[in-house]
Amino acid sequence: MLKCTEVVQRADALVDGTPLSFAERLALRSHLMLCRHCRRYVRQLKALTEHLREHTLVEPLDDETVNAILAHRDNAN
Repeated sequence: MLKCTEVVQRADALVDGTPLSFAERLALRSHLMLCRHCRRYVRQLKALTEHLREHTLVEPLDDETVNAILAHRDNAN
């Protein structure tokens, strides 16, 4: 049986869909069935990952644009 720290170390693979061996998947699922804290952790990690995917900019902003946004924000306060 995996320990909680081991589940946390492997949770990103589970959330990202990284291929896991049958034994790894079974160990993770077994632990998650018994541990509500790890279930909550994985659920929150999935929610965070989905949120970041939805709200990530397609193209990074250039320095000039970032400075303009920051200046506008500072002037608004």
